[in-house]
Amino acid sequence: MKDKFKEYASRMTAPREAILEFMSRSSTHLSAKEIYTSLHKKHPGIGMSTVYRTLDLLARMGLVTKLALGDGQNRYEFKAKDKSDHHHHLICTRCGTIINYSEFLEEELTLVRKTEKKLAKKYNFIIEDHNIEFLGICEKCKGSEKI
Repeated sequence: MKDKFKEYASRMTAPREAILEFMSRSSTHLSAKEIYTSLHKKHPGIGMSTVYRTLDLLARMGLVTKLALGDGQNRYEFKAKDKSDHHHHLICTRCGTIINYSEFLEEELTLVRKTEKKLAKKYNFIIEDHNIEFLGICEKCKGSEKI
């Protein structure tokens, strides 16, 4: 892992290691504030700015996925090395619920790979990853609407 950090002109520090370890054990989509709150008692040297900078670095490194909910707070999810956990997201724009889904994954990936190939060629761009998010209204929020 230290070599991966060197590729990004960074080094593995104790706070970064704590954040990465915490993220790797989590199975939920966490905000920077939630990560900070969870780690600060055990690691008082970790500040909010360290959490934000580390999450940004981990996202650039491809170790976490950054999800923008439109509420001003991003959520972060650890990316398992195991591709069998690959999934996409349905995000409720009202309550912020995030639903992981993997149905239709093969159909989506076929289309995405075709699109990636054309984009890479057209723009001479190396595509390393993708993130598919569908924004809308979840069942609970839809059910609470007055008709």
